[in-house]
Amino acid sequence: MTQAEKELRFQEKIDREIKIEPNDWMPDEYRQTLVRQISQHAHSEVVGMLPEGNWITRAPNLRRKAVLLAKVQDEAGHGLYLYSAVETLGTSREQTIDDLHSGKAKYSSIFNYPALTWADIGTIGWLVDGAAIMNQVALCRTSYGPYARAMVKICKEESFHQRQGYESLIKLCNGTPQQKAMAQDAMNRFWWPALMMFGPSDAESTHSDQSIKWKIKRFTNDELRQSFVDATVPQAEILGLTIPDSNLKWNEERGHYDFSEIDWNEFWQVVKGNGPCNKERLAARVKAKEEGAWVREAASAFAKKRAMKKSA
Repeated sequence: MTQAEKELRFQEKIDREIKIEPNDWMPDEYRQTLVRQISQHAHSEVVGMLPEGNWITRAPNLRRKAVLLAKVQDEAGHGLYLYSAVETLGTSREQTIDDLHSGKAKYSSIFNYPALTWADIGTIGWLVDGAAIMNQVALCRTSYGPYARAMVKICKEESFHQRQGYESLIKLCNGTPQQKAMAQDAMNRFWWPALMMFGPSDAESTHSDQSIKWKIKRFTNDELRQSFVDATVPQAEILGLTIPDSNLKWNEERGHYDFSEIDWNEFWQVVKGNGPCNKERLAARVKAKEEGAWVREAASAFAKKRAMKKSA
């Protein structure tokens, strides 16, 4: 069978909504696209633990500490699921993580912004996890089987994270004037970075068209961004928070909200490593790997010793 015939049969399989599994033939470009996307997703889950983990001991009460700790644990689990999915594509977890540490692999730009107050944690849960869900629910139908199955569990947990964040903001917005002001300040700082989470505009996206043809993605970046805005504006109104966009308004003809253009210069600066916390986030992950080397070595030695005993 020629390469062209293989590619045709592969696309026909995708068009019939049949999942691609690890042992199936796939084009190299399809494999590389998945490695890039799933590893970036995994890195985002793990790096995203850093700003929230920093607030566990400073959460305002025991309930909030327990909820935040559970959320951070969930994110660690999501990273593990996704790194495992990358391994099914023939790329080792070690190489994937090294690519992150070297700057070759990226993660979501939102995690390069600092979490300055407790309201930021609720806002991250509401806006950041809300944006993630908007993207990830569609990924439950992605064409690659291991990725799709991982996303089903991840989306269930992310929905709780979004609700937890929103519930936290309800408390703040119905609290003292100072608490309401703190929530508004968090909204002012996280609204635009949350919109940037969906990636570059469709005109600037180099992968979207092919990813949609392969059904890795089901919607374009701008379609997902619009859906997020449409879903989030009514939630902000319930909270009594003002979205920091003077051009935001309902467009009756389109049936969607109109909103201002994103500052794409800021987006690309953050993606290129020049955001407020880029260096800090990478340094934390590199340090964790170096200081945890002895644990991995001990676990490997123990597993080898146990295998030798069983074989004996």
